[in-house]
Amino acid sequence: MNKNYYAIIMAGGIGSRFWPISRTSHPKQFIDILGTGKTLIQNTYDRFLKICPKENIYVVTNEIYTDLVKTQIPDMTDSQILTEPVMRNTAPCVAYGCFKIESLNPDAVIVVAPSDHLILAEDKFVSAIESSLETAAAHECLITLGIMPSRPDTGYGYIQYNDQVIDEQFHKVKTFTEKPTLDIAKTFIQSGDFLWNAGIFVWSAKAIVSSFDKYLPDMHEIFAEARAVYNTAEEKPHVHTAYQRCINISIDYGIMEKAENVYVLPSEFGWSDLGTWASIYQLAEKDYVGNAVIPSEKVIMYDSSNCMVNVPDDKLVVLQGLHDYIVVESNNTLLICPRDQEQNVKQVVADVKQKFGTKYI
Repeated sequence: MNKNYYAIIMAGGIGSRFWPISRTSHPKQFIDILGTGKTLIQNTYDRFLKICPKENIYVVTNEIYTDLVKTQIPDMTDSQILTEPVMRNTAPCVAYGCFKIESLNPDAVIVVAPSDHLILAEDKFVSAIESSLETAAAHECLITLGIMPSRPDTGYGYIQYNDQVIDEQFHKVKTFTEKPTLDIAKTFIQSGDFLWNAGIFVWSAKAIVSSFDKYLPDMHEIFAEARAVYNTAEEKPHVHTAYQRCINISIDYGIMEKAENVYVLPSEFGWSDLGTWASIYQLAEKDYVGNAVIPSEKVIMYDSSNCMVNVPDDKLVVLQGLHDYIVVESNNTLLICPRDQEQNVKQVVADVKQKFGTKYI
């Protein structure tokens, strides 16, 4: 296994679209949301064990989730858990992890990925990441993985690429587009040169540090100043103070959309970002009338179809005459809403917070 290969798992989000199961104190990356026996972050960690040495895998997360990471990934040392004092989007998260790794190993090649995605074809995923790491080591480029789209989905960002390639399969990126309207998404699919943006990145430490210097110089300065304290007792207090100076910006907007050396690898490995209950419903096992029930031991359904049900396994739940609904109970909270209105969950969370404070959030 290549000692220059590193992985950064981004695990700081709160997953509010999966409320009430995903809460601020215990967000979705730390939940076995698909009923597989492992949480999403545990599955992500296990995938990267196939790619790089375990001591080269880092998690960047909010400070309040440190104990959750330690509990769920006991092999991970304190020095591999990088904590953020505040949420500042993905650019500071990436900068922290990459600058720290660069200070340890200037020849490092790094894959950065979210902690809460689903990968069904792990062998294809491992192959795609290894190819990307090899190319990133050989070229001064920033690589992103693009998913071959199966439908005109409005919930994903899109990447357009052209015919210019390196290493035969990595295409030069032409444009990034945020979540489009349905009509625009249909146009993208028809054109044949658009991919879904999976938010998975691969680059050498040198290439990404140079990109921060060019496109986010203030952030580069913040994390370059910390080189003297990385991997010492002073690292955490220094970085936590420095984080307050970071702007709130994504790595996509801050660097990837501006850089001229960005390439995409068209990929197919059974990917889902598990962003909504609809994505869970699509993946879950269903009965003959389309009901997906997790867990199913004590749920009885009459004249009900196409429902997504997730309730505590010790509670008896009886549903009658319910069609195309989401029914979720957790943490002394019950949510019932039509499946086609699940995008309103974020607003519901905001309303609950305003009316009842953070008790149920």
